Amino acid sequence: MASAHHQTLEIPGARPPGQPAEHTASDVTAQAAALRRRRRYTFGFWAAALAFVVNMALIAVPTPLYPIYQQRDHFSTIMLTVVYAVYAAGVILSLFLGGHLSDWLGRKRVYVPALLLNAASALIFVAAPSLSGLFAGRIVSGIAIGLSTSTATAYLAELHARRPAGAEAPHRPQIVMAAANLGGIAIGPLIAGLLATFAPHPLRLPYLVLLAALLALTALVALSPETVTPPVQRPRYRPQRIAVPRQARRTFFAATATSLAAFAVYGIFNSLAPSFLAVTLHQDSHAVAGAVAFAVFAAGAAIQIALSRTGLRATLRVAPLILIPGLALLAAGLWFAILPLFIIGGIVVGAGAALAFRGGLSAAASSAPPRSRAEVLSGFFLGTYIGLSVPAVILGIATRYVSARSAMLVFAVIVAAAILVCTKMLRSERVLGKRMISVRPS
Repeated sequence: MASAHHQTLEIPGARPPGQPAEHTASDVTAQAAALRRRRRYTFGFWAAALAFVVNMALIAVPTPLYPIYQQRDHFSTIMLTVVYAVYAAGVILSLFLGGHLSDWLGRKRVYVPALLLNAASALIFVAAPSLSGLFAGRIVSGIAIGLSTSTATAYLAELHARRPAGAEAPHRPQIVMAAANLGGIAIGPLIAGLLATFAPHPLRLPYLVLLAALLALTALVALSPETVTPPVQRPRYRPQRIAVPRQARRTFFAATATSLAAFAVYGIFNSLAPSFLAVTLHQDSHAVAGAVAFAVFAAGAAIQIALSRTGLRATLRVAPLILIPGLALLAAGLWFAILPLFIIGGIVVGAGAALAFRGGLSAAASSAPPRSRAEVLSGFFLGTYIGLSVPAVILGIATRYVSARSAMLVFAVIVAAAILVCTKMLRSERVLGKRMISVRPS
């Protein structure tokens, strides 16, 4: 009886009779493998994200240094804007010739060379101290960014999804990418401005500091897991197509115009703002120029993170309410030569432009059927990068014939009108979804 009673006794937590002990061992092995997999993909996620931050920081280093380049090479404000615009040309060229190659070759096989190409642009800036070297460095950095932006966006999403807990925090990749993109552009001028003011060799040291960081992080990316298996038979090469379905064209053009206007603002702060600070506002400190650019782009990164889950219509409604008053403050600060007002206006404008861009991108993507979304977004980014470069060149030319404050006033009125009209058109479209889609700003 005692033996029978012992056989039916159940002890909480004990292994049931007849169940092999190997089951527990296999559970431990599976958990250990899952933990290793999670750590590996988490490592890759953050290595890729941090590399992209430094990647974007490096292309923004020249912003507070342009006045030094102008003094050294004796070129005009118009030439300054052309130097800046060739970067956008490089981005557009690589975006359509190679932005989709990582789908075929693998993410790391494109991302790592793109990071190294941007590192090469830093060496050009350091080793070729001339106007031609400035042109070459900007073109190479633009090509590198065009290759790395689309690749990094897809890579982060895939690394996050392949973690065993990838279903947790599904919005993390797009939030991190938004912060890395604008955050990197914010950090670069800040570092460059501080080093140019308080350290020797202002046209070399900022590049070398960020070059060292980029090379170290590129090595970590090279050690990260790949997420794409190349096809057995590689597809025949073709450039990225640009096509907009007829039913999507009204929304597409309104969305692209919204983004063009938003990036026109960013283009001014990446090119002409340091000259405005030095000439009109009598503030020639490189540290201040870098800090102003940092504040503008950091505001854009912060508001994208804070409102990452805001509905599309609400975003399009809020964007002009922030951007238009910011433009008024910006123009007033330059008109009356009040530095704090100019800086506050820049911060407000930076936040509003980020929301306008995000809303425009989501609206453009939402208007197209999935099979043609990549082609629609290619056209959208073409318009966006035209906004990044052409208005800055036009404004630079205008300053030869009118004062900077008059040119900025006209610029602010045009951008405000474009944002107001285009966001209103987008809010009236029926194709807009209720939630923001994942975005990849550049």
